[in-house]
Amino acid sequence: MSDLFDKSRTIEQNLVTRTDLHEIGDEDTLHEECGVFGIFDHDDAAAFTTLGLHALQHRGQEAAGIISFDGKRFISERHLGKVGDHFTSTKIIDKLVGRTAIGHVRYSTTGDTILQNTQPLYADLATGGFAICHNGNLTNAITLREELIKDGAICQTTSDTEVVLHLVARSRKRLFVDRLIEALGQIEGAYAFVGLTNKKLIGARDPYGIRPLVLGKQGNSYVLASETCALKMIDAEFVREIENGEIVVIDKAGISSYKPFGKCVARPCIFEYIYFARPDSIVGGHCVYDVRKKMGYELAKEAGVEADVVIAVPDSGVPAAIGFAQESNIPFELGIIRNHYVGRTFIEPAQKIRELGVRLKHSANCHAIAGKRIVLVDDSIVRGTTSMKIVKMMYEAGAKEVHMRISSPPITYPDFYGIDTPKKESLIAAGRTVEEVNEFIGADSLAFLSIEGIYKAMGHTSRNDDVPQYTDHCFTGEYPTRLLDRSGQDIDKQLSLLVEESA
Repeated sequence: MSDLFDKSRTIEQNLVTRTDLHEIGDEDTLHEECGVFGIFDHDDAAAFTTLGLHALQHRGQEAAGIISFDGKRFISERHLGKVGDHFTSTKIIDKLVGRTAIGHVRYSTTGDTILQNTQPLYADLATGGFAICHNGNLTNAITLREELIKDGAICQTTSDTEVVLHLVARSRKRLFVDRLIEALGQIEGAYAFVGLTNKKLIGARDPYGIRPLVLGKQGNSYVLASETCALKMIDAEFVREIENGEIVVIDKAGISSYKPFGKCVARPCIFEYIYFARPDSIVGGHCVYDVRKKMGYELAKEAGVEADVVIAVPDSGVPAAIGFAQESNIPFELGIIRNHYVGRTFIEPAQKIRELGVRLKHSANCHAIAGKRIVLVDDSIVRGTTSMKIVKMMYEAGAKEVHMRISSPPITYPDFYGIDTPKKESLIAAGRTVEEVNEFIGADSLAFLSIEGIYKAMGHTSRNDDVPQYTDHCFTGEYPTRLLDRSGQDIDKQLSLLVEESA
């Protein structure tokens, strides 16, 4: 018992002394990107868009918005908070009249969390009204924005999406689709756009297909969404994925497809499979749940350990933990119970309260833990502070040994494509060995899935094929695009030019 006390005390000392890796109020997790949805020519366009956004809520919880078109006017409802906080009222849905609508759930990776940045964004252009929403991050948006402002543009938000509105507005092309193509040809980075004009629903995916976008059909109406789970929510059939570098235009005549940027090998984001996508979604032809289980299989093959029970850090670690348990023939138990009714943790005023904060979201199931050697499986480690707290929780619940296993490689590089990873110096694995990371979190052992193991789980024999099949820069540092707005490994400013908003 004294050994357990010593381990718990060591972890507690780390919590106190290593605050450089975790600023007060920051969450030690990968934050969702955003989710987009659109439906064309349907009697219940706004209601179905609301349902679609509910299905995509895991991709962003800071703000939600819907814009509909009633044949004459564009009608907008945008709010801070979750979909269910505002879009459950029939008064709100009844305002959004029209047979076509687009919607967005947001987690801010560029721009502050303010109502002005809530999407979809809208502007009156020479060709008519245009609304747009965006999942991803543009890596040259700051450079483009500064050029636009010098040329007289008036920016109303701190979102990189607004840059696209300005570029479309400034195009001198006659047809709207040509204006959009010209605008998209100037931007770099990752994007899945859904746009709405007075006659068309438009979807666009970046040349590498980093961010996902799918096409579905509900009756005679076409649907665009970030994930297939949104199609299932409204009982729509999956038609196909929007291809990398493709623009689709949906109107009364049907669907038109444009591929203006030349052929490029797709590089979808590997984190859609590790963390972001909902487990019941199909991404790139792969069932996300099955892929995560296979990551657990590979993890058990690479880093098996003698233990009595496998426990998942909920919720995204569950499929990998099941796979680990099945491959290693160790029982899987619910050793951590998650409280699903807690939002973002408040900024706690004292160190002791900060230490207790993890218990708002996770509680140890002592009956499954006490006296046992446990394998604790999670999908990733970012700053390491949450892992440290959960390991400490396991020892306090009576675990005999705690062996932490992570179903992805160490995150050693920040992301600039729509994932809110911290600066490189705040990533616990950057510049540290696995042994040093384990010393910080306080487990008996720690192991990560290798990059090769990730590719095997995805059905590849090796990463070392002719071209990497996924965007895996967080592990390898190999970014598929230029990072024009980057300074070193970090972006110094994220389109936060409205000083009064951050004051």
